[in-house]
Amino acid sequence: MTMKDEITITVKDQEGNIHELMCPLEMGLSLKDICKAYELPMEAMCGGMVMCATCHCYILNEIAVLPEKGDMEEALLSELFTTTPASRLAYQIQLTAAMDGLSIEIAQN
Repeated sequence: MTMKDEITITVKDQEGNIHELMCPLEMGLSLKDICKAYELPMEAMCGGMVMCATCHCYILNEIAVLPEKGDMEEALLSELFTTTPASRLAYQIQLTAAMDGLSIEIAQN
């Protein structure tokens, strides 16, 4: 059995447009990195330092095995008015083969 070297992720932007992203795994990209590569409207002003929450997104399906939220991510998300149980910071999620078929929505900032 060979490991997948590319996965597909679906992203809904703030206007409701659906984007299907082909994501290479060998580059060690985060969910934010791949959104930026496709020029989707996700800011991430702090560069992944867990300081701004401008990479806030919602996980729309439970297909993926996502890493647990860290304490800093939990704390920052708790300060937002738009947080739901499905909220995550895209910079904190490294892409893995288990995430094939993941669907997210970029939060309004």
